[in-house]
Amino acid sequence: MRRLAILAVWLFLLASLGAAGGEATPAQATKLTGRVGPGFTISLSTEAGARVTNLDPATYEITVDDMSEEHNFHLSGPGVDRATEIGDLGTQTWTVTLRDGTYRYVCDPHQGTMRGSFTVGNVALPPPTPKLPSNAVTPKSKLRLTSGPGFTISLKTAAGKAVKTLTTGTYTVAVRDRSTFHNAHLAGPGYNRRTTVPFVGSQTWKVRLARVGTLRFLCDPHASQMKGSAKIVRR
Repeated sequence: MRRLAILAVWLFLLASLGAAGGEATPAQATKLTGRVGPGFTISLSTEAGARVTNLDPATYEITVDDMSEEHNFHLSGPGVDRATEIGDLGTQTWTVTLRDGTYRYVCDPHQGTMRGSFTVGNVALPPPTPKLPSNAVTPKSKLRLTSGPGFTISLKTAAGKAVKTLTTGTYTVAVRDRSTFHNAHLAGPGYNRRTTVPFVGSQTWKVRLARVGTLRFLCDPHASQMKGSAKIVRR
């Protein structure tokens, strides 16, 4: 009888474990949402809508909503490199396993301004990249350097806006020297070019600004009154 009682207890325990195992369901991956566009915006957020800054190492389900043909959503980091296609629109769902480290998401064509990052595990988030000043001119803009005919010299965009700050890169500068007793002189880190004083006319210069610093423009014979400068910042 004792043996039968012990056997009955074992059978009961085994049946209980089997029932528990049959009812167990795999843990669901935590859901995140990535968005890019329709303007120049990109984000990664939790289900509650909070911006993702730090996550635990785990498997995540990321729904990516690509809302612009000119942008894409590219996520990269330890063990992960996934991206939507430029030119495509719509929603994709990725299942990714994130481990300790730093992850970044960017729009590849516009990663200078459309980017973000977050950490997984105990990793310090890198300091944010300083934002460009709102008035910064980029190499997409053509510039005009004009000297004379009076005692004036200016550096402006093609739209007529005075250049105060510009990013590193290569610029096309239309130079107009409008007086025989002035010249146009442009100088910055790694660049130095000028027209001659007797010259009157137009030239086109390719100006490569590879380092931060100051870009100066002046008339050499009258540098005390015909001068100006613009700040060069990192792109």
